[in-house]
Amino acid sequence: MDDKIFIGGGAEPQYLLLKRANRHGLVAGATGTGKTVTLQILAEGFARAGVPVFAADVKSDLSGVGAAGALQGPFAERAKQIGMTDYTGEACPTIFWDLFGLRGHPIRATGEEMGSPLLSRLLELSEAQEGALAVAFKMASEEGLPILDLKDLQSLLTATAERREELSAKYGLVSPQSIGAIQRKLLQLENEGADKFFGEPALDLFDFMKTRADGKGYINILSAEKLIQSPRLYSTFLLWMLSELFEKLPEVGDPEKPKLVFFFDEAHLLFTDAPPALLQRIEQVVRLIRSKGVGVYFVTQSPADIPPNVLAQLGNRVQHALRAYTPTERKAIKAAAESFRPNPAFKTEDVITELGIGEALVSTLDAKGTPTEVQRTLIRPPYSKVGPIADADRAAVQQASPVAGKYDTTIDRHSAHEMLQKKAEQIQKQKQDDEEKPSLRRPQSYGEDHRPAQRTTAQRAPARSRRQSYAETTVKQVGRSAVNTLVREMVKSIFGKKR
Repeated sequence: MDDKIFIGGGAEPQYLLLKRANRHGLVAGATGTGKTVTLQILAEGFARAGVPVFAADVKSDLSGVGAAGALQGPFAERAKQIGMTDYTGEACPTIFWDLFGLRGHPIRATGEEMGSPLLSRLLELSEAQEGALAVAFKMASEEGLPILDLKDLQSLLTATAERREELSAKYGLVSPQSIGAIQRKLLQLENEGADKFFGEPALDLFDFMKTRADGKGYINILSAEKLIQSPRLYSTFLLWMLSELFEKLPEVGDPEKPKLVFFFDEAHLLFTDAPPALLQRIEQVVRLIRSKGVGVYFVTQSPADIPPNVLAQLGNRVQHALRAYTPTERKAIKAAAESFRPNPAFKTEDVITELGIGEALVSTLDAKGTPTEVQRTLIRPPYSKVGPIADADRAAVQQASPVAGKYDTTIDRHSAHEMLQKKAEQIQKQKQDDEEKPSLRRPQSYGEDHRPAQRTTAQRAPARSRRQSYAETTVKQVGRSAVNTLVREMVKSIFGKKR
């Protein structure tokens, strides 16, 4: 039916109502129990209903949604058991994305869009380092310095270090040690390939919300095989997308169907080592984004991976088998069982450990928003291919993408790096000019207001001549006087004082 998604069958068919799909959900279970297929059939159901989907593909298993499936082997038997007689293999409208631009369209964001708090989490900064980065962003904002890529960030930090005394007096202590630590972590991030994520053209999140001409929604697959090797970048990127959607989308209340659905695989990475302030932010976004028409579905091994305040907001649940080998795992199974509305027909805690591959306990929200009784369910076969898509098929899908060519070429426009570099060059040139300029003043013993006027060489020549003539006359006069005096003294000595 158009208003719900068929999940599977058991004692009775299980559906997910589209009107309640924005109340978020959880797909949990141990490795190898069928979580990926459940994610795939839910994504297919949303796409067929005209709802765009975003899903991270951490094992390259989801790329098969772009090719038609075939009913064979265990899936044929499963379809027979649940009475699924209308099966037809069908490819879903698909767009492939990749932060590194290797197996899909590149995804980029600017440093300004990411912001200081998320960058601090990405770089694993201490409190002092986080404060220094916040000061650098504040300076950039006040002085109109666009922060687009890692070059801009490095140049901004260099400028912050050079002006740390001024900035410390204005905003609080900015130590050179903190700046140096941030610069080293940025370099490490660049070496891991994250520099490809920062820059332009930046992702327009509304490109995730496209539908095809026939009304079907596109499934946006993020190729995350390489990205998952940098868990901090993976989780920060997903949280950034969720936060950006929350900021940009208008309020719509509870629509007849979601405007967009997110599937966060390996969801525990979003919460691992997250500081309390960030956890509060995640909880707030998850709680409020449903009013923007966005559904968020966490995919993880155990419900215990999700903080209680977030878990309480996940109304639609599919629980695959869990294994209990330790006391901690037995507690997790008990907690998972208690989160379902009980079914008098069986004991939920026991069934969780007995489920086979492709089986799950399912409870969704009914038309009134109330959780249904938990049911043991055999998950239906997907209409699309299970497993990775062939490289040739991937290339064909990407070539036919509605965003082909939009993000493929990097743009490096004038930003903080170039502006700060130009300013530094101007300061250096001014300094050189000041050093090379000849002095037009000679030291004087009197004040500036009483210095004599400067005279030309022609004006000074007669004065020199007069001084020279006067000196010669004086010498002659002194000489004659001396000779006369000497003669008189000699006459006196010979003839006496009186003649």
